[in-house]
Amino acid sequence: MAKLKIIRCKVNNDQIEAQSGDDNIFEATINPEKYTHKMGLKYSGTSQAGAGAIGKSAAITKFASTEPEKLDFSITLDGTGVVASTRDTTVADQITKLRDIAYDYDGDTHEPNPVKVVWGEGLDAFFGRLTSLSVEYTLFHPDGAALRAKITLAFVEAITEAQEAREAGRNSPDMTHMVRVRQGDTLPLLCQQIYSDASRYLEVARLNNLDGFRTLVPNTLLRFPPVR
Repeated sequence: MAKLKIIRCKVNNDQIEAQSGDDNIFEATINPEKYTHKMGLKYSGTSQAGAGAIGKSAAITKFASTEPEKLDFSITLDGTGVVASTRDTTVADQITKLRDIAYDYDGDTHEPNPVKVVWGEGLDAFFGRLTSLSVEYTLFHPDGAALRAKITLAFVEAITEAQEAREAGRNSPDMTHMVRVRQGDTLPLLCQQIYSDASRYLEVARLNNLDGFRTLVPNTLLRFPPVR
């Protein structure tokens, strides 16, 4: 049976990449009984302040943004020796490794590492950052050492600015967009994709202080303002 894994990741060239090696992989002793994958959308006009606009019989909702996805689950760590894969590992050691991968501060990046959560084909890749970790100790050795613990974990989606730009497709002309230039991109082409109006390239060029618009340097970040 496939075991749930939490894999340390690094951000390389605006991509979140899973790291290889046993030191970067935490494997659940016992798989979760369930997990919750949350997704949400935000709309303007749904707050109490905006819902009762004067002169309107009902609130008019308008899409504002996609909320980060969230993943929650609990796993059991065993140190009794019943589970073959952890016979030589204590519960304390397992918690230390989990913390090192997903929770502890990384001095190189000045923040905890993002992780990739994988569980067979059902949860093939969730890239996220740990937001909470709760440990409930449930079984003890006579000397007081924990022999079993329930770990409750919560993650929020991790995504880089460049990944967000690519995945969003830049199809909303009424929002400000940051776009990373790729080989072959031109300002008229990008304006056509975002605004359905290639003629706005001069406005975008002025906003980004570009001397010319015909040749764009790959990996340059350009700001595209909302339509007015």
